[in-house]
Amino acid sequence: MTEPTHDEAHGGALGSRLNWLRAAVLGANDGIVSTAGLVVGVAGATQDRAALLTAGLAGLLAGSMSMAAGEYVSVSTQRDSEVAALAMEKRELKEQPAAELEELTELLQDRGLSRDVAREAAEQLTARDALKAHARVELGIDPDELTNPWHAAWASFVAFTAGALLPLLAMVLPPAGLRLPVTVGSVLAALVLTGWSSARLGAAGPKRAMLRNVVGGALAMGVTYAAGSLLGAAGV
Repeated sequence: MTEPTHDEAHGGALGSRLNWLRAAVLGANDGIVSTAGLVVGVAGATQDRAALLTAGLAGLLAGSMSMAAGEYVSVSTQRDSEVAALAMEKRELKEQPAAELEELTELLQDRGLSRDVAREAAEQLTARDALKAHARVELGIDPDELTNPWHAAWASFVAFTAGALLPLLAMVLPPAGLRLPVTVGSVLAALVLTGWSSARLGAAGPKRAMLRNVVGGALAMGVTYAAGSLLGAAGV
């Protein structure tokens, strides 16, 4: 009889993976909406392909770099906090091991273990790797899987760029008469997909997420197109 395999991801690995996937979906969504609003707004004022391409590329580059820089700063701050917390925990383990053992025991008790079982588990975890045990149980940090700001920055850059390329290409590739309907249709379809994906990753119903995405994107394009049309009519 063949032994069953068990390949599920658990704990922090699964949570970290889902966080990256959500960040990728949200980054792509931001790229779609912001770039679509920009090129549709410019299309309201002019049908010149060069102007549309210039505006779209400028928005893509500015948005992707901004997203990458923001994510790098944010995750760097988080990593600095994690490193500082681990350093403090290491110092406390060295200076007051008995108090730290008692603290770990109480934390395990809070998770539902009896006093005796919690004490035995705390002693075994401490003997194996005290810092890792306290990091995971007390701080919720895996010392082997600290957040990487460069990974976060590149993920945001790529996701935003991929999302931004859709409205940009949809606006500059078709003939002049089809640019606006092709762009609006492709953007709304993409927003349905990103809304569905974000809902699935969060184990939520997809209808509300898709509706939010579509309404938000349509509103952004409508407002910017109206503004562009007014400026074009005024000769600005």
